[in-house]
Amino acid sequence: MNLNPFWSMSTSTSRKQRSDEEQTGRGEQRTSPARLSFGKKQLPPIPKNAAPITKPASVVNPAQSANGMHASYGPFYLEYSLLAEFTLVIKQKLPGIYVQPSYKSALMWFGVIFIRHGLYQDGVFKFTVYIPDNYPDGECPKLIFDIPVFHPLVDPVSGELDVRRAFTKWRRNHNHIWQVLMYARAVFYKINTTEPLNPEAAVLYEKDVHLFKSKVVDSVKLCNSHLFDPPKIDDPYAISFSPWNPAVHDEAKDHMFTYKRRPEDHHKGVQVSGLSWVKPGSTQPFSKDDTSQS
Repeated sequence: MNLNPFWSMSTSTSRKQRSDEEQTGRGEQRTSPARLSFGKKQLPPIPKNAAPITKPASVVNPAQSANGMHASYGPFYLEYSLLAEFTLVIKQKLPGIYVQPSYKSALMWFGVIFIRHGLYQDGVFKFTVYIPDNYPDGECPKLIFDIPVFHPLVDPVSGELDVRRAFTKWRRNHNHIWQVLMYARAVFYKINTTEPLNPEAAVLYEKDVHLFKSKVVDSVKLCNSHLFDPPKIDDPYAISFSPWNPAVHDEAKDHMFTYKRRPEDHHKGVQVSGLSWVKPGSTQPFSKDDTSQS
């Protein structure tokens, strides 16, 4: 076994000193040891061929990172981090956003954004979030729309949203996936044309807003026309829509309205669960007329 030269020299020195003290003190009985006078304490000299002390580097298995196992935290920490992120999404109650992790991989989340007002009013945009396998220490997650939306910050070919604009460096414990979702919603209400992924949309917004609005309307109609298409990814948790079927959906609608707060309960602070029934073009909950309810 190779010992540190500093440790071996100091050990031998202390042993020699201890043996000398035993010889001089043998046969003598003292109530207290005599105070010895020493000069300046000095470290033992460094041998000429002694190698510097260095901390051994941790061995990283590249195959682990490739298979989704983070070198520092492992798969269990990754799973815990994603579960915590999804819990934060639920607690934030993001308006107009619904998201659900994939059944096949926790690194892929399906989502949809409902735009209530503004230039993209009535837009329903499905998307997928791709999370890097070294989360939360890697790059920011990617958000790709199923159908490219006509927008300066959306790639017209791939449908990817420019998320790195808002998250230039992903910081663990500071940045969260719910912030990415809120950013994806905000870009439809506040248009940014700086360094666009879709130069045509940026130029039209700056120089011909009427033509820009026309193309946005066409883009919204295109996305809504494919709303009932089967999901692009074969996954049981992928978000899908179906046309209104009274035999199926009326019961769900009635169930939601049974939790509608009664006027006399407003002052009681009664907690009511359920979903809002919103009139198109309005943000007021239960603003849509319902003739079936008395």
